[in-house]
Amino acid sequence: MIMRADIKRFPPPGSTCAVSAAADPCTIVIFGASGDLASRKIIPSLYRLYCRGLLPERFTVVGAARTPHTHSSFRALTHEAVMKFDPGDFDTSLCESFASRLFYRQVAYDNIEAMTALGAYLDGVELEAGYQGNRIFYCAVPPALYPVIIGGIGEAGLDAEARGWTRIVIEKPFGESLESARALTASLYRYFREDQVFRMDHYLGKETVQNILMFRFANAIYEPIWNRQYVDHVQITASETIGIEHRAGYYDRAGVVRDMFQNHMLQLLALVAMEPPARFEAEPVRDEKGKVMNSIRPFDPAAMGANWAFGQYARGIVGGESSRGYREERNVLPDSITPTFAAGVFHVDNWRWRGVPFLLRSGKRLSAQVTEIAVHFKAAPHFMFDRVMHDPIGPNVLVFRIQPDEGITQGFYAKMPGSRLCLQRVNMEFSYREMVGMTALDAYQRVLLDCMSGDRMLFVRQDSVELTWALLDPVIDIVGGMGLPELYASGSDGPESAKRLADKYGRSWRPLGNDHIMKGVQ
Repeated sequence: MIMRADIKRFPPPGSTCAVSAAADPCTIVIFGASGDLASRKIIPSLYRLYCRGLLPERFTVVGAARTPHTHSSFRALTHEAVMKFDPGDFDTSLCESFASRLFYRQVAYDNIEAMTALGAYLDGVELEAGYQGNRIFYCAVPPALYPVIIGGIGEAGLDAEARGWTRIVIEKPFGESLESARALTASLYRYFREDQVFRMDHYLGKETVQNILMFRFANAIYEPIWNRQYVDHVQITASETIGIEHRAGYYDRAGVVRDMFQNHMLQLLALVAMEPPARFEAEPVRDEKGKVMNSIRPFDPAAMGANWAFGQYARGIVGGESSRGYREERNVLPDSITPTFAAGVFHVDNWRWRGVPFLLRSGKRLSAQVTEIAVHFKAAPHFMFDRVMHDPIGPNVLVFRIQPDEGITQGFYAKMPGSRLCLQRVNMEFSYREMVGMTALDAYQRVLLDCMSGDRMLFVRQDSVELTWALLDPVIDIVGGMGLPELYASGSDGPESAKRLADKYGRSWRPLGNDHIMKGVQ
């Protein structure tokens, strides 16, 4: 057994950015523990938290799924997952010590007797570990199984909090429409209070996303100009080079609007647009995000083309290799009209943002993987260089890079050595990767730790879920009746209709890919 003193502390002792370990002993029950999500994300993240000394002194992980496994075979599966998905700094002794806290139960989710037996098993495991109560139920299963598992937990009495707290974690999508989202909430509220429900959007756990609020409200030079008087427009981009991989069963029903806009994209918009909360705590922050959602102008179904563009990837070249089209993907219907790209223009009708367009786009099989928020400030009102410069001077742009290289870039213009009239755009850079001695928690580690600590700031509240579905349901309905979206070549920046959409508002999309190269102005 590895003693806690032997575990690597994170951050190192003396760091000014200490991360507090979860204090309460707890049991983490992973429904769907034999599946892909548990292997790729949840188990490696828990292992990394353990290695950094951030898990409680006493904890137990119980895998629960329909697949038959023994404790030993489940621990072997865990070892393989850590080796495959988190090979950095792998430590055999630590992995074995971590695995000793893992157990497995084969469970039929819709069988009340089996769920009741799971509860009795948890009681025994906790008693042997020296604590009772405090449980997290993590639903790492397809969304269709959420109500089944929630009902099983409730009917078996596992939601009781007589000996400690109980929390349930579900990942997006939180329903497929406003109606289904409300039905999911009703099933949750039958057994759980809202403060027990942790709706996880892993984008919100990324360091740069968390840094948006810190950057805005801790730096006095930005907050006074963070409004319609100084900001021309905001672009939010989430582009991927990959296709749908093995998710055809889900994606061909969902499409890009359900998959990306209802959660990731609108959560990012809310963080950029929200007002300063009275306190930096979960509920005040989420209150302000809700106000932004309430302020977004509804879309007119009769004028959808003025605000949206849709596309579907066709054959092309990605990363130097030939790529097939969406309709050629395995398990995709040959006549599918599911959009894999969408661009939309959103308007936040409040005092701060009235008249400032928010341009959002997301798509698959594009030329680069990039997720960023670009705040375009208005150009200077008077250019004294107009008569002597060949090219116009562009506006200042502040970019929050969310992935793959997390950081912040502020572009501005400065005179270069030499000619009296030689201006060049230069960047002030902040990069997490380049910070000496700082290795950030990844998104899953962050949200798992917050769930154990009971911090709900990075989790989505039900009012935001319903507001975003109410906003996007009409868009999804219109898309379903539009026929085949415009085809775009894999490896491109998306369909031409997206460019035309931006042109209608007198703006241009930022090129996908690395925009850190300094561009000279002659």
